[in-house]
Amino acid sequence: MVVVMRSDATEKDIENVARHLEKYGIDPLVVKGAEQATIQMRGDEKKVPQDEIEELPGVEKVIFISKPYKFASREYMPEGRKINISKNITIGKDFLIMAGPCAVESRDMILKTAEHVKKNGAHILRGGAFKPRTQPGMFEGLGEEALKYLAEARDLHGLPVVTEIMDAADIALFEKYDVDIYQVGARNAKNYRLLDALSRINKPVLLKRGEQMNYADWLLSAERILYGGNENVILCERGTATAATNGYTRNMLDLEAIAVIRKNSSLPIIIDPSHAVGSSELIPTACYMAATGLADGIIVEVHPNPAEALCDGKQSLNFEQFKEMAKNAMSIYNYAKNIVEK
Repeated sequence: MVVVMRSDATEKDIENVARHLEKYGIDPLVVKGAEQATIQMRGDEKKVPQDEIEELPGVEKVIFISKPYKFASREYMPEGRKINISKNITIGKDFLIMAGPCAVESRDMILKTAEHVKKNGAHILRGGAFKPRTQPGMFEGLGEEALKYLAEARDLHGLPVVTEIMDAADIALFEKYDVDIYQVGARNAKNYRLLDALSRINKPVLLKRGEQMNYADWLLSAERILYGGNENVILCERGTATAATNGYTRNMLDLEAIAVIRKNSSLPIIIDPSHAVGSSELIPTACYMAATGLADGIIVEVHPNPAEALCDGKQSLNFEQFKEMAKNAMSIYNYAKNIVEK
């Protein structure tokens, strides 16, 4: 059950409804959308008399959501969520490009990459500080040192930073360097202790789809973050493991996810072609398909010299490839958007 307030409801009206719900043992959470506020209910909703709530000043309606992912559903926020990252960057509003290396390898490398991607169309800098690797003994990132370099790159070039968090114990470290977006990788998409911890912070979370996750599983993981009080969740489609790829690509990039998520959820969706196709030759085409489908953005790996990258060089664009891809992807998105809006 969700209380939808009228667009002209006052702060006093909203507070009155919230206090009224508390009398029935409900923990209310007020969410202010672009045009009107809604009030989430945590607790036994059966105790709440719908008619009584709908008669309170400022209330437009009370809606019931049958989906198990109530707060992530489209019904809960029909206009879609807008996630503010910085003063000038909002995910869910326009097509955004996140770009940078799989892993931060040195200060010089990340500063050089940040300068290039910013100059050529990137809105957000990505870069791994902690890298989950399947094979022991491989490069697993510089850790805190990388967070320090990412923060320096952000301050120098004005790019918000997205980087992967693997353990709830690292939240304090991420807060120390004021990481802008906390990325949850595919391996941790069902790490409920981590998701619960991220639900209690007020930072955007980029939630990647797990390798074997269906849509419901993915949205329920997002729901876990939302239910705990963090309203800033962004979905990221990065391909699912399937035998159908037959070695031609790393994973199967599910571009249907854009339409499915838009129909069923209010959350913005970003496409990650790098981890899906796994080859720099195929990445631009995948980016263009994401732009054609009007995804909320893409996240791609970019490296000054992919042949010398310490991890995932094969799926990293070099500087010239990124420059061309970013220009074309933005043009394609704007063209497709104009057609849809006509």
